[in-house]
Amino acid sequence: METTVVLNGDYGYVILVFISSIFMTWRIGYQVVKAREKFNVPYPKMYGDDDRFNCYQRAHQNTLEVYPVYMGIQLLSGLYAPKISAVCGVIFILGRFAYASGYQSGDPQKRLRGTFAYIGVLGMNILCVMFGLKLLQIIN
Repeated sequence: METTVVLNGDYGYVILVFISSIFMTWRIGYQVVKAREKFNVPYPKMYGDDDRFNCYQRAHQNTLEVYPVYMGIQLLSGLYAPKISAVCGVIFILGRFAYASGYQSGDPQKRLRGTFAYIGVLGMNILCVMFGLKLLQIIN
């Protein structure tokens, strides 16, 4: 069975959100660079003696840990429903900023403020499943 996927102009929203997510990772990474200076943690040392620095580092590392999954589901879900996918991507990005900001406050529990990012992830996962079902002609 052969299927053709056609990109419509709305996929541009997905691309713009995707590019915005790259800037998100850069911003959170830059905050770690500044924290290294502030807390005197030289490279290549991953963690410092000050837990406040470690909160910056963990916020960045965790963002990078979930980022590959985000990239795949953002691009794939956008093939099925680009506008909804783009909104889900924005929710993810805003959630990651809230997560990082909360973590970087020095109180690791405040990172939970960003858990709403997973609403976006769930939405994109659902869209990916629907896209797969459509390709298999199980749904229209």
